[in-house]
Amino acid sequence: METTEHKELTKKPVEKDKQEVIIEIKGLKKSFGNKQVLKNINLRVHRGENVVVLGRSGQGKSVTIQCIVGLLTPDAGILNVLGQEVEKLNDKELKELRTKIGFLFQGAALYDSMTVRENMEFALTRVLKITEQAELDKKVEEILESVGLPDAAEKMPSDLSGGMRKRIGLARTLIVQPEIMLYDEPTTGLDPITSREISQLILEMQKKYKTTSIIITHDMECAKITADRVVIMDDGKYVAEGTFDELHKSDDKFVKSYFI
Repeated sequence: METTEHKELTKKPVEKDKQEVIIEIKGLKKSFGNKQVLKNINLRVHRGENVVVLGRSGQGKSVTIQCIVGLLTPDAGILNVLGQEVEKLNDKELKELRTKIGFLFQGAALYDSMTVRENMEFALTRVLKITEQAELDKKVEEILESVGLPDAAEKMPSDLSGGMRKRIGLARTLIVQPEIMLYDEPTTGLDPITSREISQLILEMQKKYKTTSIIITHDMECAKITADRVVIMDDGKYVAEGTFDELHKSDDKFVKSYFI
């Protein structure tokens, strides 16, 4: 049964001047055929910070994070992640970098033929190279407890609700202790109550595992709960930036349209 006993957390803004920049994007451009999706993206993300990217469909929000992990190759610009320029990495170096980055896809991307436990163990054995069963059991138990589903280990993904699948997807991503988390529409397809629970869970996981995150969403409640900083995207560029409250109070008509 899905638990809802997650504490309400509030955001404390990251003191950016004292924090290391671990994602830096300069002049990023990306086209598909004749359509230029990213026109000039510039962004710095500090260690321990949650940055939410808002934008209407088709604006290139997800393209940006796919470039960060090397799933797409930009046409121009610099992507510096954890001190490495992504576009200059060879296959081995890129694979190593990806072990430090968690990517939560919209559909959770669980292996449907595996139990929840097997999904967790697959990540542990592939990424952290853990083989001893006692250690595997301990880590699976700990992460499932963290996401509020301690009794889900033997369930199949088909037995889980949408919210539970999101939690398990997050657990499988976090179990390998990534430094960076990239969330692609983490609350899509969920009812308002479950969406709020997942947003609170993202915040809890940031606090517990000290992750740095970029969260792609159109869910304003998710943005309000999770964001240290919000950037708004339009026509392939970031057009506004600030805290949720700062943007909420903006006099700019385009920015205000997100808060109506």
